[in-house]
Amino acid sequence: MKASVIGGGSWGTAFSLHLGRLKIKTRLWIREEEIFQEMQRSRQNKIFLPGFRLPPSVSFFHSLQGAIESAEIIFVAIPSQFCRLIYSQIAPSLSTHQIVVSLTKGLEEGTLKRMSEVMKDVFGGHSVPHLVVLSGPSFAREVAESHPTAVVVASRELDIARKVQHLVSNLSFRAYTSEDVIGVELAGALKNVIAVAAGISDAFEFGYNSMASLITRGLVEITRLGLKLGAKKETFSGLAGVGDLIVTCTGKLSRNRFVGYELGKGNSLQAIISSTKMVAEGVRNALFVHELAKREKVEIPICEQVYQVLYEHKDPRTALYDLMSRKLKNE
Repeated sequence: MKASVIGGGSWGTAFSLHLGRLKIKTRLWIREEEIFQEMQRSRQNKIFLPGFRLPPSVSFFHSLQGAIESAEIIFVAIPSQFCRLIYSQIAPSLSTHQIVVSLTKGLEEGTLKRMSEVMKDVFGGHSVPHLVVLSGPSFAREVAESHPTAVVVASRELDIARKVQHLVSNLSFRAYTSEDVIGVELAGALKNVIAVAAGISDAFEFGYNSMASLITRGLVEITRLGLKLGAKKETFSGLAGVGDLIVTCTGKLSRNRFVGYELGKGNSLQAIISSTKMVAEGVRNALFVHELAKREKVEIPICEQVYQVLYEHKDPRTALYDLMSRKLKNE
């Protein structure tokens, strides 16, 4: 099978490396000219994933159409704010026989749609390929280092999910299947917001009690909103739910935890964002989740406080006080 990976960030690069190790002929599309040129020379992404040479089975493209040409499966690993544009650019070249897999964990600004919903919008006027999402606890660097990793592959077409499952799995990367696309995508977006709160907690030098409480109650919020939107409860007990939530809240490789940590140390959001080329989806998702919960009339107090810290300049310690002083209730 011939594969294409759209996105030359850390996750797109790591996933291309993984596919290359599986001897799958993979074309990696890289938007940034300087990164493309460097990878042509050294076969390394020294900006987003330094220290790893990609195997000969991975080739590099600066042309989007060139990257997807003849690909039987296309993995899209770009930030959510760019997805509709990229989907629109590849849509005319797609066929009903191809598979498009979203590796993006986020919601769309304005519409508040999940990425598979955006794909349906965009691809609807063309030949609609098979749509799949892949999510779970999967730091790019650890995948590149071949640390044992488990993810979930979700599609409403279970046979297609199984096809992707068998394609990407090996002894260091194990995929499970699911038909709950809604739950898998929502869990991936919402956990990033909770991770910002986790970073603040670490900045305050709180301990394990605090983190365990935050993860547990955060999972309640994710599940509550997910169920209102049609997800299955069991999804949030799995890899895309609690699994990804744990790694994003506790792992030092987490971009979203990093943002929260720096906020807790008193640094401004603008300064934090400008200090790194990495995209922390939790910053944008906090706004979209706030709007989504308001629309659906769902209570998500941790996510709401993160939104206020990020967008209303609320002091993190005041946010903590407001969380802990709420009216007592049953679990």
